Amino acid sequence: MDIVEMGAQMLSEKLGVQVDTETVKSALSNLLGDGQGNIDLAALTGKLAASGGLASVVGSWLGDGGNSPISASSLESLLGENAVADFASSLGTDTATAAGGLADVLPQMVDKASSGGSLLDAAGGLDGLMGAAKSFLR
Repeated sequence: MDIVEMGAQMLSEKLGVQVDTETVKSALSNLLGDGQGNIDLAALTGKLAASGGLASVVGSWLGDGGNSPISASSLESLLGENAVADFASSLGTDTATAAGGLADVLPQMVDKASSGGSLLDAAGGLDGLMGAAKSFLR
């Protein structure tokens, strides 16, 4: 099972929505996508690292230890309130519920994607991730 499918299933269960997995996958792709139907977790982790105080949070998701939590409001600010509202609408739920579900599921998705270093490798290692983070600050 790929990361997107896993995230869609976890999010469906978390939100308790009666929406098929393909709809959830599409909504995730629209919210976190690279414009080509894929979820760009490397870009997301770069944004998180660039957000003041969230670098240690994203670092915990990429590491082998436990995942530090992120608040729904931090995630909503990072992704954009309108984008999260659109995401929620496509799933038939409210924005606060959708943001809360994402806050629970995204750390697990990034953790699974980075298992074995593949996500860090895609971002050019930790130095590459921090370089990407700096580009968001400009």
